[in-house]
Amino acid sequence: MSAPAKPSGEPITSKRQLVEYLASGCKPVEDWRIGTEHEKFAYTLDDLRALPYEGERSIKTVLQGLEKLGWHPVAEGGKVIALLDDTGASVTLEPGGQLELSGAPLETIHQTCCETYVHLNQVKQIAAPLDIGFLGMGFNPKWKREDIPWMPKGRYKIMGEYMPKRGTKGLDMMLRTCTVQVNLDFASEADMVEKFRVSLALQPLATALFACSPFIEGKPSGLLSARSDVWTDTDNDRCGMLPFVFEDGMGFERYVDWMLDVPMYFVYRDGKYIDASGQSFRDFMAGKLPALPGQHPTLGDWADHLTTAFPEVRLKKYLEMRGADGGPWRRLCALPAFWVGLLYDQGALDAAWDLVKDWTIEEREQLRADVPRLGLNAQVRGTSVRDLSVEALRLSTQGLKNRRRFNDSGRDESIFLDTLQAIAESGRTPAEEMLEAYHGRWHDSVDPLFKEYAY
Repeated sequence: MSAPAKPSGEPITSKRQLVEYLASGCKPVEDWRIGTEHEKFAYTLDDLRALPYEGERSIKTVLQGLEKLGWHPVAEGGKVIALLDDTGASVTLEPGGQLELSGAPLETIHQTCCETYVHLNQVKQIAAPLDIGFLGMGFNPKWKREDIPWMPKGRYKIMGEYMPKRGTKGLDMMLRTCTVQVNLDFASEADMVEKFRVSLALQPLATALFACSPFIEGKPSGLLSARSDVWTDTDNDRCGMLPFVFEDGMGFERYVDWMLDVPMYFVYRDGKYIDASGQSFRDFMAGKLPALPGQHPTLGDWADHLTTAFPEVRLKKYLEMRGADGGPWRRLCALPAFWVGLLYDQGALDAAWDLVKDWTIEEREQLRADVPRLGLNAQVRGTSVRDLSVEALRLSTQGLKNRRRFNDSGRDESIFLDTLQAIAESGRTPAEEMLEAYHGRWHDSVDPLFKEYAY
């Protein structure tokens, strides 16, 4: 999640300003970039417990180690809660101490994979002398909510108090999940709409291919992606498959209308978060926000508000793909490759739209509901997610080959899809491999995965 915004710009009084803010993200093709983000659980190797914020072995210690490697601290309330570097990348904290790398906007998957590799090496270098480990998977396999320390960020306190009023799994989302996502650009409003529709409809495929969270509190949960299931009962005001995206008239303004109806969490002023949970951004624009009567929002407030919606695909000045569980290093590279191949090549994008354009709202919603439990065996119109994934990967592979972005060995970006090809061809999700190990060589314990799946 984001570091604190700095309220800036003229007061917002017109919806047109909000629409123009989103539209300002349109870029010519040559300026399209790839921004990859991934989260990971940090834990002590001797007892497999989540790191507190402070102490000898803590999140603070890891952040201080990264500072020594050239990262610049961002503080809130006198505590470092994020780091920035000179490339545009950042390291931020999720509520339960999950460490997130938000990568710089880069031109190729080769570059973003190198960035991920360098970051993981840095945190491992810092962690090794402290007997700290890092784990990539979608849902915390062992710890209960009460076992996980909260990070000292004002927005998390507000969200943590509000979430249980809106669903049963919001605190699980905050404390016990990790994801990998990619942020991608669009050229125009029409291009945004096509990419939004394709990526939203196909997001369950990413959920299945990356499903890597079959355990809750040390036991099989009956799910393959507990992380994905969490989002079904977090807060329906701000989550889900957004049926309006597929309706006539979809565009920047339609998304703004939806966001204006998403209840607020907070307003950031003078270094502090002010609780505005459940209040209306429309009232804020009218100067009638109960938390700040008489004040109007700025573009910084709007940027903050955009971060508080959690649909499967999220629109800011770019599109965020949000459907995948966190995982090992090779899948952190595969996620951006999958979506870049589909969305950054017009032929692949149009062909992908042909796959999904006739699906009904009910079919899309049912697929979204089935995949966390059934993975690649889920079906839509009699076709399995496995078969759809094979076809989507074929399109993505061709899209990446068409981009002709080569590494020093002369290989194009499609090499990063190999791990997903293997999953689709086998028909077995990573979660099912974990379950097999749990019932076999792990002897009904999740503890071994903290070693086998550690970075």
